Amino acid sequence: MAERNVFQSMSQKHVVSLGPKASVWEAACVMTAANCGSVLIMEPPATVLGIVTERDLMTRVLAKARNPETTRVSEVMTPNPMCVKPETLVSDAVLIMIERGFRHLPIVAPGDKILGVFSVRDALPREISSALSLAEFNEQVNDALG
Repeated sequence: MAERNVFQSMSQKHVVSLGPKASVWEAACVMTAANCGSVLIMEPPATVLGIVTERDLMTRVLAKARNPETTRVSEVMTPNPMCVKPETLVSDAVLIMIERGFRHLPIVAPGDKILGVFSVRDALPREISSALSLAEFNEQVNDALG
């Protein structure tokens, strides 16, 4: 069976986004309504400025006792998130996530068209296992090369 790509694997094929002046509270409401773990922070018409995730809300807002109604998403977002092409294999995307320590990758088509966000939750166990094996191999090679 051929391996799936990230676009085929996305559970939600729409873009969840807000402008940079939106509040963290608005971001949490949008993510809750869309049942997703991230929101892209965009400048119209389609410029990705950053991404806010559930983890960002926990570590950059709640854990620091910031007011979600007055804190802007631009203050807590991860700026310039790494993006992948729709044809990126799921195991490659998961490997990127493992090595770089994040769980969401915006998918960008030619012409900078935002297609959505691939989440590690969109990967199948075998694809995660494959990526973990490759990550372990890469680590062993790096250790051997010094």
